[in-house]
Amino acid sequence: MNSGRTVFSQILDHLPWYEFQKCVTRYNGDYQQKSFSCWDQYLCMSFAQPTYRESLRDIEACLRSMSSKLYHIGFRGRVARSTLADANESRDWRIYADFAQVLIAIARPLYAHDPIGVDLDQTLYALDSTTIDLCLSLFPWARFRKTKGAVKMHTLLDLHGNIPTFVRISDGKMHDVNILDEILPEAGAFYAIDRGYVDFERLYVFTLCSSFFVTRTKENVILQRRYSHPVDKSTGVRSDQTVILTTVESAKAYPDPLRKITYVDADTDIRLEFLTNNFVLPALTIAKIYKCRWQVELFFKWIKQHLRIKAFFGTSENEVKTQIWVAISVYVLIAIVRKRLGLEASLYQILQILSITLFEKVPILQALEAPDSQDSLPYDSKQLILFDF
Repeated sequence: MNSGRTVFSQILDHLPWYEFQKCVTRYNGDYQQKSFSCWDQYLCMSFAQPTYRESLRDIEACLRSMSSKLYHIGFRGRVARSTLADANESRDWRIYADFAQVLIAIARPLYAHDPIGVDLDQTLYALDSTTIDLCLSLFPWARFRKTKGAVKMHTLLDLHGNIPTFVRISDGKMHDVNILDEILPEAGAFYAIDRGYVDFERLYVFTLCSSFFVTRTKENVILQRRYSHPVDKSTGVRSDQTVILTTVESAKAYPDPLRKITYVDADTDIRLEFLTNNFVLPALTIAKIYKCRWQVELFFKWIKQHLRIKAFFGTSENEVKTQIWVAISVYVLIAIVRKRLGLEASLYQILQILSITLFEKVPILQALEAPDSQDSLPYDSKQLILFDF
């Protein structure tokens, strides 16, 4: 007798099915498909994320063991390893990339007022990339070095809730700075970026778009001081200067003044020099903004540890990108569920609970309660207060 709905089914209620079908139609995903739709494929791949499945055979065996419950969850096709493998290889990964963007658009307003660790009214983004190592003999299309394969996941993270707003999966050889060409800066927003992204021609686009960047200067950048501003050295700030670029090429690429702030970290006694195009915020706030950049590193660490984006179910480029985008959509979906249901549990705790309760027929709030959680982050990682060097 059916005594209720499964937790998996209740989680899926938070997915906009109509928007998913629009993404499928956009890329003809279900063209000439009669028995195993893109929705079936998405359910299989999303099931693999919180349950830590290791292979397609794993997915097939587990879902078939629950065959009596699959129809009520939303499965309409028969789950078979070969069918799922064919779907991952042939169906356009952009279906799941577009759907992840739909979920991101839902999640961001839910976390818009969450604290970010610095007194700032504007939106704060952190930009960085992570390398996902691949076996070159199995993934020959992902050549990175002579004997190594890899892909890069470039991510722009909204620090209100740590929601990825822009993700680009590229080959491992793509230089980080090139990703700035694909980002349209948001007026009034702040971008905390690593010094690997220092390219003054590209950074000037942020200024022209009325957005602000905070980065660290490189040793070979030659700056000329124009003005010095008073600072409170007890806060760790050593200097606050208005500077200009002096070399001909740099001055041509970025003709406006910049602000250079020197800060000494009290914990490590290491001297840091920041560059920004914002001249209004206090110098200490600028230093704190850059410190928040570390959240994107925690995000990368979290998804690599708790989602399936390091071991892949297929070897083609389409299969790899499909799996990564499904993992991102699952991360955002759990973040949406967490906020809508007012859960105190971290994403880590929610995933752990889901791994053993997906097919239980209990109310979702009862299944996901974790009253002892004191984690303020959406994922369960220690807050690192050190700067990265």
